[in-house]
Amino acid sequence: MWKSSVSVAFLLTLLAGLSTGIGSALAFFTKKTNKKYLSISLGFSAGVMIYVSFVEILQNSRDMLIKEKGIVLGNWICVLSFFGGMLLITLIDKFVPSFENPHSVHKVEDIKDIDSTDKLLKLGILTAVAIAIHNFPEGISTFAASLKSLHLGLPIAAAIAIHNIPEGIAVSMPLYYATGSRKKAFFYSFLSGLSEPLGGLIGYIFLLRYLNDVTFGIIFGIVAGIMVFISFDELLPAAQEYGEHHLSVYGLISGMVVMALSLLLFTNC
Repeated sequence: MWKSSVSVAFLLTLLAGLSTGIGSALAFFTKKTNKKYLSISLGFSAGVMIYVSFVEILQNSRDMLIKEKGIVLGNWICVLSFFGGMLLITLIDKFVPSFENPHSVHKVEDIKDIDSTDKLLKLGILTAVAIAIHNFPEGISTFAASLKSLHLGLPIAAAIAIHNIPEGIAVSMPLYYATGSRKKAFFYSFLSGLSEPLGGLIGYIFLLRYLNDVTFGIIFGIVAGIMVFISFDELLPAAQEYGEHHLSVYGLISGMVVMALSLLLFTNC
């Protein structure tokens, strides 16, 4: 198999991570006055995060931990990591600042109170944090695979890039509706994707020799808990608040379908 250089491996990891910008660019084509689209997009974000958490991330956590620690202990560590992630995001939520300055948010038509824009802004930030944490170990994996073999790294990087696109949507939509700024929505979503190449770089320089399946298993379990908590505590309630119940459900199912297809592409690579 064709070995790749450090620079090529890093480039592949960078491109995979920055594909979140493709999803966030969709904010440029939406209308900030459309509450129905907001409801669908928030439901879509929840669908993406719930599906990828239970079907891929938590399953990977369980498999890695069972392989290293056995069925009983591995399952216990996986479950504790999952709910530990929920506890962690609860604490983060307590310390996320309240954005109550009326000049710092854009009042979307029919979403006129500061509390609503505050909720959306906090929601966008929490989603960006969760996805950034998720992308960090993903970046290490992509970089390591690409460094070992370009034949292996190329399809992995391509598949990760594809399923990072809906994650970009998940970050950008609430931020866009909160601020009214396409540039801000794009920037923060794009920024969350930078954790992937950052993970690859830091992993190569400092962590690669120390990382193992137990470490990754715990990280993945925590990330799954964070994403599920945000989906049920923030995304779905907001989706129903700003639109019809059925619209949020349609968005939820659509997000699951898109993420399922991207994961099938990843599996078949």
